Amino acid sequence: MFAWWIWSGSVRLTLVVLVLTVLSVARGSASELKVRVRLTDGQITDELLEADSEKDSITVEFKQGDGTLITFVADFKQDVKIFRALILGELERGQSQYQALCFITRLNHNEIIPSESMARLRQKNPQAIRTAEEKRGTEMLSMNVAVNLTRTWQLSAHIHNMCSVAHEAVYTREADVRHWLDRGMESSMFEPQAVEMTGLQSCGTVKDLWQPCSCSYNLRLEWYPCLLKYCRNRDVSGRGSPYKCGIKSCSKGYQFTYYVPHKQLCLWEEET
Repeated sequence: MFAWWIWSGSVRLTLVVLVLTVLSVARGSASELKVRVRLTDGQITDELLEADSEKDSITVEFKQGDGTLITFVADFKQDVKIFRALILGELERGQSQYQALCFITRLNHNEIIPSESMARLRQKNPQAIRTAEEKRGTEMLSMNVAVNLTRTWQLSAHIHNMCSVAHEAVYTREADVRHWLDRGMESSMFEPQAVEMTGLQSCGTVKDLWQPCSCSYNLRLEWYPCLLKYCRNRDVSGRGSPYKCGIKSCSKGYQFTYYVPHKQLCLWEEET
């Protein structure tokens, strides 16, 4: 069975696991890839992946089965990753048309392939439904610090564009704040929550819609290129030289826990 990736660049044609060819991609320009992905609930969604090698960033966007629009940005220049969820509101319960959440954390090395490598990806069969090769566990993140959007330009140029719709629902965690402060970021960008999270009830157990509580939001990046694969050429002397010959796809879950001033902002916990 031939793999579905075509990688643009000066590589040899091989039929080991992947089929590769030479394609020209303009350096420094954004490129898009649309992938059909099977979600955990069995539904199929069109996932859009955009790589911008000039800005050194990757964007992943897809719609969940319940209509929620998930957007993920990896900013390699600043080592920052941003998650945004646009959740359809329950109008009959007094909510607005949608509720926006934004979570900002530190981007670690080798979480996702580089933007330049992503920009070179092509697929042979766009209609095929993809599932990740490796399903990684859920990372639990306590988002106990609020972020002041007016000062986030120094942390990442992507944050304001991504999170302006979230207004005051922009969060990060204390461990990442310490890292960014050590790098010289202004402390006025961050606003630690005045309420101790450990003393709060879960929103799922609170009866009063206007009582403050600890809210949890779960999302899963169902399919993304997490690692580069390398093959090895061998010359007449038997020596080998490695070269990029494909990608490994992963799925990873995230659970964000954060303070809300009233349960009305966390109604999905009633369903869990």
